[in-house]
Amino acid sequence: METSILLAELPHALERAIELLREGQLVAFPTDTVYGLGALAFDREAIERIYLVKGRDTTRPISVLVGSPAALAEVTAGMNALARCLAEKFWPGALTLVVPRHPALPDNLFAQPTIGVRMPDHPVVLALLKQAGPLTGTSANLSGQPSPSTAQEVYAQLSGRIPLILDGGRTPGGSPSTVVDCTGSQPVILRSGPITREQIFSAFS
Repeated sequence: METSILLAELPHALERAIELLREGQLVAFPTDTVYGLGALAFDREAIERIYLVKGRDTTRPISVLVGSPAALAEVTAGMNALARCLAEKFWPGALTLVVPRHPALPDNLFAQPTIGVRMPDHPVVLALLKQAGPLTGTSANLSGQPSPSTAQEVYAQLSGRIPLILDGGRTPGGSPSTVVDCTGSQPVILRSGPITREQIFSAFS
């Protein structure tokens, strides 16, 4: 497979990405943390392809990205007051919320009744999400390798494995998003990231 890099600012770049996604292909794109690897969130076969491309353990969950609060109804069975508070405070941003999974989502995203959901703060992926709908939100790297901050770093790892990388310039890099379990009465931080524990708990003060 030939891997192309397209500048995200080109008029046809998003159109090409959406075309590939609707064909069941995978596309890499910039986010407000690292580059992500996307498939349509309701495409079971494309999700399987993500595990193969990354060499990822199929027992590890894959989160979902949304482009607007309205899209949450497609991916979650409901958000409690805790999740709504954190979403209002930190979205769009580097915070993934674990919430009840919508039954329509393929169970190969995560076999449990929950799902991680995030609204990233980057114009390229937000534009893509608003046109394509919810996408998978895993990093665009080989499993166990560093998460890429540039299109060229994605290419170095995934060249020949995916058809398209949208080049939106260098992303902030560093750690992926903070992950917070919002299914109980108190937030539980499952993965530390750019949004700190202090920020999470100060949202309720």
